[in-house]
Amino acid sequence: MPRQADLNQLKQELVQHYRWLRQYGCNDSHSGNASLRWHDEIWVTPTGCCADTLKPEDLIRCHIDGSREEGASLDAPLHIEVYRQNAAARAVFHSHGPHTVALTLNGQDFVPVDFEGQYYFPLVPVVTIPYQDYVARSPAMVADKLKDFKVTVVSGHGVYACAETINLAYKWSCSLELSAKTAWLARQIR
Repeated sequence: MPRQADLNQLKQELVQHYRWLRQYGCNDSHSGNASLRWHDEIWVTPTGCCADTLKPEDLIRCHIDGSREEGASLDAPLHIEVYRQNAAARAVFHSHGPHTVALTLNGQDFVPVDFEGQYYFPLVPVVTIPYQDYVARSPAMVADKLKDFKVTVVSGHGVYACAETINLAYKWSCSLELSAKTAWLARQIR
């Protein structure tokens, strides 16, 4: 039987890692979102929440069947779809790393130039979704990419990362942004 104490610990970890994305420049105060999977429940950040003040008890419960409580992130259906298509996923992060977003505005897949980036993700797929179609099309398109890749980028919008742990999804988010920053800097000195 799942223990409530274990869920509470995971919720605390999710909030802390989401806060770090803000603290280290991958999100602004109220952007991005995050979730964790706990059996058939998905706990997601609320819509419009502030990373600086978010508490574990603020997370909104959703279900793998697609149902969700009021106030869940606009991206809650996307998170649910990622978990449906990737049984190993236990955490999903959405961030807006500025170097990653800038380098993928052209809609082309991103190929890291640095060793670590190549080691973790030799290719980062980029999907283009017209802004007016984002809510309707993003769940299927992003989930489809995250079946085969650790991260994907929605051009002009941001990064989605999924992993078997909260810390690993956070790591992929940060590693991609550092790789994009390295590529950006390399272009400045050529």
